[in-house]
Amino acid sequence: MTTRRTALLGALAAPALLSIPRAQAQELTLRLHHFLPAVSNVHRHFLTPWAQKIGQESNGRLRVQIFPAMQLGGAPPQLYDQARDGVVDIVWTLPGNTPGRFPSIEVIELPFVAHKRASVNARVTQELHDTVFGREFQDTHILCAWAHDAGVIHARREVRRLEDMNGLRLRFPTRQAGEALRALGAAAVGMPIPQVPEALAQGVIDGAVVPWEVVPSIRLHETLRHHTEIAGSPTFYVASFVLAMNKARYEGMPADLRRVLDANSGQAAAAMAARVWDEQGPVVEEMVRRRGNAIVELGAEETQRWQRQTQPVIEAWLRAMRERNIDGGALLERTRALVAQYGQGVT
Repeated sequence: MTTRRTALLGALAAPALLSIPRAQAQELTLRLHHFLPAVSNVHRHFLTPWAQKIGQESNGRLRVQIFPAMQLGGAPPQLYDQARDGVVDIVWTLPGNTPGRFPSIEVIELPFVAHKRASVNARVTQELHDTVFGREFQDTHILCAWAHDAGVIHARREVRRLEDMNGLRLRFPTRQAGEALRALGAAAVGMPIPQVPEALAQGVIDGAVVPWEVVPSIRLHETLRHHTEIAGSPTFYVASFVLAMNKARYEGMPADLRRVLDANSGQAAAAMAARVWDEQGPVVEEMVRRRGNAIVELGAEETQRWQRQTQPVIEAWLRAMRERNIDGGALLERTRALVAQYGQGVT
């Protein structure tokens, strides 16, 4: 009788027990820190949907709380170390904010190597991270690595020819973009993107090189009226990005929540990020055009002049890689092959 009663009680309790994992399972909140305002396209169209997707797929148990515009303190160049040291859980940042620290990823940032579409550059950068330069980021867990679409020159004066670059003070985002601008005759000025509006207002710079996507978040189209695109692929410059996570925080996650995060990492996350640039870039460009700003596209012949002029930048990078015992030649060859492979049929 006792055995039957125990079994009956167990059966009656079973439905309640089925709900316990949802109620009592461990929940986790990860803090994600980045440098652009909440109105930026990346915040609205990548980081927020990415966080929401993780929340949904974890049944609300894994939450990514986003802090834009350096709300948790520090400066953009400190973001990677904030993730490494556990000040925050995840950061979105540019390896180019700390020049020379991650030399291999610079291969996608060399002049006239990357594709004009972010969808291609994201796949290339993530694959190279997985197979080649991941060791340079081994003190964090990289959730994904990618690079944006074609960069655009935004300036106070018109740039149609190589000679128009002479003496133009332009903000650059990465070391290789800065070297390329110098090779073209510009006075390159390095600074994180949030500093650009003030630098323009104070006359420190005459313009900046950024992709279309970021223009509204720093109101660049209101300050500068001249915009120069480099047509076709390969394109003049791109910048790379990473979502970096504190390693101990990642490894200490419950296994089921880590699987959710893993499913939204790597190529899946890189492709999601790339869509922001490829979809929002044309929208911003059209908005700028309707505003009456002047948009110039370099022709093929002029673009070839720029390619020849920046070739020494690539040669200098190859020499620097040799000094660091990195086979830059093989890495460059593989990168170009991947750009060609993934860029096939992409216009």
